Parts: sequence; structure tokens; C-alpha cells
Amino acid sequence: MLGVDQLSKHLVEHSIVPGEQHKFLPGIQLVDTRNHGVAFGFFPGNHLIITVLIALAVVVLLVYFARHATDALIWLPTGMIAGGAAGNVLDRLRHGSVTDFVKLPLGWPPFNLADASITLGVLVLFVLVDRAREQRSTQRTAEDG
Repeated sequence: MLGVDQLSKHLVEHSIVPGEQHKFLPGIQLVDTRNHGVAFGFFPGNHLIITVLIALAVVVLLVYFARHATDALIWLPTGMIAGGAAGNVLDRLRHGSVTDFVKLPLGWPPFNLADASITLGVLVLFVLVDRAREQRSTQRTAEDG
């Protein structure tokens, strides 16, 4: 994920002039914008504080992964989230901001592949955690019954 994210950002930075929009697919534009906030431009501010908060969140995720490493597919969202976070943190350390380039209609803020990976990773993590919780509940019910 990290390599694809960094390559896509490099291509955008060297092929799209900031402020220009290029049609990619119906309803999807490619742009070159700089994001000083977190995913999708939320909470713009001091990139150092945001970088530290992201790093702490990744540490919490890795601790959770270590404690639940035997849970089915838990590696998938962990890799998606950690890889996406690493891509954006690398941008912040190098440039002081993150390159966003996918623009959807209806005023949705531009985002990048790392943001998409983080978002999908969180959704997959919620599904897996909920599924594991349901399985434990079913096992307890079977043991009690």
C-alpha cells in the first residue's frame, strides 16, 4: 500500500498543476491539493501534533493487533490502516502536508489512496471486531446452555 500511495502522489505532483482539474472517470476528477489536516481535510492545524496523534493511533492499533493476532483476517485492516497512515505521515515529514488528488462530486473533500485505505481498513476492522464479539457471545451461550 505504501509504495502505491507514494507513487500515485508522486505522479500527481509531477503531472497536475495545483488548481487544475483533470477528468478521470465520470464524476471523478484528479487534482493536486495539499492537506494540512487528517483524512479528507478534517481538523487542519499543526502537522506536528497531527503526526504525533496519528503515530499514537497506529501504536494502539498495533497493540490491539498483537493481542488479537489469532483472530481471523485481523492482519488485513491492520495493514490497510498502518500502511495508509505511514504514507500520509511520510508526506507530512517530507512536505509538511499530504498530497490529496481524488475529487468526488457534491463537495466531497479531495483525498488520496492512503485515506481510502485507512477508511476501508477501519470499516473492515469494525466488521471483524463485531464478528469476533458475536462469535464469543455465541460460544458463551452454547457453553451455558
